[in-house]
Amino acid sequence: MKRAVILAGGEGTRLRPYTTVLPKPLMPIGDRPVLDIVVRQLTAHGFERITMATGYLAELIEAFFRDGDSYGIPIDYYREREPLGTVGALALIDGIADDDVLVMNGDVLTDIDYGALLERHQASGAAATIATKERQIQVSLGVLRFGDESDPTRLTGYDEKPAIDYVASMGVYCFAPRALAHIEAGERLDFPDLVLRLIAAGEEVRSWMSDDYWLDIGRHDDYEQAQEEFASVRDRLIPGG
Repeated sequence: MKRAVILAGGEGTRLRPYTTVLPKPLMPIGDRPVLDIVVRQLTAHGFERITMATGYLAELIEAFFRDGDSYGIPIDYYREREPLGTVGALALIDGIADDDVLVMNGDVLTDIDYGALLERHQASGAAATIATKERQIQVSLGVLRFGDESDPTRLTGYDEKPAIDYVASMGVYCFAPRALAHIEAGERLDFPDLVLRLIAAGEEVRSWMSDDYWLDIGRHDDYEQAQEEFASVRDRLIPGG
């Protein structure tokens, strides 16, 4: 069974004051919440069950999606009673350690093929696969380069407002059952800590390098960009419109 776990329990502090009345996954993009788009995508990509890990303003999310009948996919919930970090709840959700599972943040706006990602992960035999995206930071200051440690104040270069390329996690992951065994029940744990724990244990962690559309709605800049671009990318993002 293709199963997805959506992490929808965060307080969305980066989007305040909007998230004082709405949980971040229900923030509107165009005419619908970002999590509505995600659920429609997962359904179209062949997933058969969705579990939402909720916490902050959980009642609003659960009331909006209910049992998933209106989306044509069963939706159930695990409500965190206390914050367990971005990954700690996975050790407490029934049945997700039975097979490979897709886990994602509830504020991701992308047209990635979630089904293909999970299938590629399963075929690789990796303990974990992380969907990744190349991005660029434009530094707004002059950046200095220095010599060796023997003369640390001597400049060797000066870059005015350089652009720095990096590879970012898209907030979409696949895990094999053995990866989840590295999380103790009730433990507070974040995704980077789990990934580092897997690497230290000699487990194989892979990247899916994506060229798909992607924005992190939890960031103000990305949220504003999504609002500006939604009309032009709507057909790519929402199956069947």
